[in-house]
Amino acid sequence: QVHLVESGGGSVQTGGSLRLSCVVSGSSRCLGWFRHTPGKAREGIASINREHGGTDYAASVKGRFTMFEDSDKNTVSLYMNNLKPEDTAMYYCAAAQSFVCSIATIQGAPYWGQGTQVTVSS
Repeated sequence: QVHLVESGGGSVQTGGSLRLSCVVSGSSRCLGWFRHTPGKAREGIASINREHGGTDYAASVKGRFTMFEDSDKNTVSLYMNNLKPEDTAMYYCAAAQSFVCSIATIQGAPYWGQGTQVTVSS
C-alpha cells in the first residue's frame, strides 16, 4: 500500500513559480504528477523512476517544470516555473510499481493523492 499527500498549490500570476510536494509512504518504483481541469482529459505531466532518477515530461511542461526526489527519499517535488494560465488545474501525485517508468506507463497508477489546486492568473 502506498499513501500520497500533496501540498504546495496556490495562486500565482503568469510567469510566477510554485513548488508542489508529495510525501510518499510505502514502496514504489515510479512516481508521477498529473493534472486535471474540469471538461478536459487528465494529463500526465511528469514522472520519475525512483531506482535511477530518470525523468519524463509532457511537451506542455518540458523546460518549465522539474520533478525530483528529495534526499530524504520520502518526498518528490515538482518545481513549476514560468507558469501560464493554461497550467491552472488540480495537480495529483501518483505511484506505481512499473519497471518502465514514464508519463505513459504511469497512466494506470493504482495509488493517488488527494490533489492540490494551482491557479495561474493573467
